[in-house]
Amino acid sequence: MALKRGLSSVGVHRNRSYGSGFPIVILVLFSVLAPLVFFVGRGLYLSDQNSVQSGYTKQNVDWRERLALQSIKNLFTKEVIDVVTTSTADLGPLSLDSFRKGNLSASWKVVEDAAASQVGFVSKQKATDSKQEMSEIKEGRLLDDEHSYDTPAKTLRRQLRDSRRSKRAAELVQQDNAATLKLENAAIERSKAVDSAVLGRYNIWRREFENDNSDSTVRLMRDQIIMAQVYISIAKMKNKLDLQQELLIKLKESQRAVGEPTVDADLPHSAPEKIKTMGQVLSKAREQLYDCKLVTGKLRAMLQTSEEQVRSLKKQSTFLSQLAAKTIPNAIHCLSMRLTIEYYLLPIEKRKFPRSENLENPNLYHYALFSDNVLAASVVVNSTIMNSKDPSKHVFHLVTNKLNFGAMNMWFLLNHPGKATIHVENVDEFKWLNSSYCPVLRQLKTAPMKEYYFKADNPTKSASSNLKYRNPKYLSMLNHLRFYLPQVYPKLNKILFLDDDIVVQKDLTGLWSVDLHGKVNGAVETCGESFHRYDKYLNFSNPHISRNFDPNACGWAYGMNMFDLKEWKKRDITGIYHKWQNMNEDRTLWKLGTLPPGLITFYGLTHPVEKSWHVLGLGYNPSVDKKEIEHAAVIHYNGNMKPWLELAMTKYRSYWTKYIKYDHPYLRSCNLSE
Repeated sequence: MALKRGLSSVGVHRNRSYGSGFPIVILVLFSVLAPLVFFVGRGLYLSDQNSVQSGYTKQNVDWRERLALQSIKNLFTKEVIDVVTTSTADLGPLSLDSFRKGNLSASWKVVEDAAASQVGFVSKQKATDSKQEMSEIKEGRLLDDEHSYDTPAKTLRRQLRDSRRSKRAAELVQQDNAATLKLENAAIERSKAVDSAVLGRYNIWRREFENDNSDSTVRLMRDQIIMAQVYISIAKMKNKLDLQQELLIKLKESQRAVGEPTVDADLPHSAPEKIKTMGQVLSKAREQLYDCKLVTGKLRAMLQTSEEQVRSLKKQSTFLSQLAAKTIPNAIHCLSMRLTIEYYLLPIEKRKFPRSENLENPNLYHYALFSDNVLAASVVVNSTIMNSKDPSKHVFHLVTNKLNFGAMNMWFLLNHPGKATIHVENVDEFKWLNSSYCPVLRQLKTAPMKEYYFKADNPTKSASSNLKYRNPKYLSMLNHLRFYLPQVYPKLNKILFLDDDIVVQKDLTGLWSVDLHGKVNGAVETCGESFHRYDKYLNFSNPHISRNFDPNACGWAYGMNMFDLKEWKKRDITGIYHKWQNMNEDRTLWKLGTLPPGLITFYGLTHPVEKSWHVLGLGYNPSVDKKEIEHAAVIHYNGNMKPWLELAMTKYRSYWTKYIKYDHPYLRSCNLSE
């Protein structure tokens, strides 16, 4: 009994114990699981809230972006919008926040201001910013880089101004380019007028422009010599005696190598080596001595010295050329002497020419030739006869001086021009041509004229400028006899005057049928250029000249002139010549010579003939057209380069020499050759 009680008490106790532990378990579960459930649910809730908030924010951002882009399109051009669109990948989507954070340059702030004026913001700070920006817009104070308080209207006006400035700048640049192009074209045209064959295209410093000039090496060596002389002077100045001596040695070697050659072919084989060694020494001198100021000064001094030498050489050359033009070559002088001896050894009855009855026949073609040069006179006669259709109708009246009278007669006696008639006279036998009748002869006897011609140390005259007027031909009456044609040939009506430095290439009989329209002189005019007009030859500062003549009147040429002797006598041409020659005793109207008094005497009395009858310039002009020469009836070697002189131009000499028989015994004995 007692045991049952005990057991029952134990069971009761256990039951009680079990019943009291269950709530505790429940409590423990709730205390653990409830917070877990709460936090999990809270997390899910927060996640949903974040998703909703994110979606809302995205929609809000997209809406603001569209609005901002719409504002930007109203302010900027399509090109700017395209640039912004292509940049979104790097900068992220357009956002006003990114603008406010300064992610873009200051030049974009106007976009921010414009967009902020149209968007409402939730936050108070954004609303304040928007309100402030709107007030700034109303006050016209939009921010900008350079114009911090410009309104959109001002911005637009500024853009228009900038556009106009750009347009004007472009116009100015275009005008400048047009002006530059015009200058370049003008320079190109001028360069085309330069005869490159004369000047060459020489450049030793830029090899890519070097041409095949045959004197390039010679010029290079001469350039090196010049620079060596410069550095020798500087080395002496700076006491660089060793370098000076080295330069002197190389200078002498180069000078010996160059010598007198003017083309590369004449240089010695050692020339390239001399150039190389001189170049090395010059490089060394440049490293040690080069001073821009000193080198420039030395070169300038050398240039001035060279200019003085050139002027001196020009004067000397002028003197020598004038002297050569005055003289007769030894070979021609030899010919004249031999012919003179032979002539005076002839019996008197053999000294006469046939057909003397033609000398005064006015129906024939008469020529007047005044010369003291036997060979030149023979060319004139031979060329005229060889090109004439009927030589028997041509009559030649030759007048020479006493010294050459025998030689001229003997030559044409030995070489008679076929059927043509020829007659030779001595000007010294014209007794009527004396100082009482002829003003020139009287003036030559005066003291001033003698001093002008024969006093060598005359300090008042420049030898180079007046030398050509001191030519002995101006002292010879052969030169002035052209003003006395009616007195020399009183029975003739017309006569063709020829100089002895011409060559006839065609039949001249057509000149006798040219109508001179009552004029006295028929001649080719030479006023194609301004310096062949009257003011070239006459002193228009003298009132006698300026009152009576036109300075622009056209000049004409002596050398081939058709004179109407009947009109000459009627108008007293010789009297007009005497009048003006007397007025020019002090040489104030014109210098000595026969062309100026001829221009005065025949002023208004000269009829121009076709230029192809008479082509001039072969004695001084190297560029006479070859076609003109070949089509000319008469070519004239006027100038100093006469065809019988060594200084004659080779290109023209053959037209003259083809009328000379160089195999003639007298020519061979005097060493006359082509």
